[in-house]
Amino acid sequence: MSTITQRLENVKKLQAKRWENEDHWDTLNDLLIRELDEILLVEPENTSALINMGAVYSDMGENEKALEYLNTALNLGSEDKNLFVNLSIVLVYMGKHQEEYLEYLEEAEDKTEDPLTFKAHFDPQSL
Repeated sequence: MSTITQRLENVKKLQAKRWENEDHWDTLNDLLIRELDEILLVEPENTSALINMGAVYSDMGENEKALEYLNTALNLGSEDKNLFVNLSIVLVYMGKHQEEYLEYLEEAEDKTEDPLTFKAHFDPQSL
């Protein structure tokens, strides 16, 4: 198993802990971003790291930045289900037209989730 794979597995575990430790939300987000940045320094085209970075920024409400990372993963040819779900979530939060985000949701239906990536949090009550 590569070091990058192990690091991505650790990122996914840390991401799950954010929701259990909301008192440490900002600290955990900073750790996630730092770790993903380091992974991307080694492998700038690692789509799992890009998708996860997009999810973290989306969870932080920084949707423009999230969209940049997600679009990079898309342009690199990622077929990960979480990429398309995250793109939909970010576009909903950005107030885009329904056709724009539904297209990604439809595309996600036929995809498989990469075990090294995660979905951004979606709270329909916040809209």
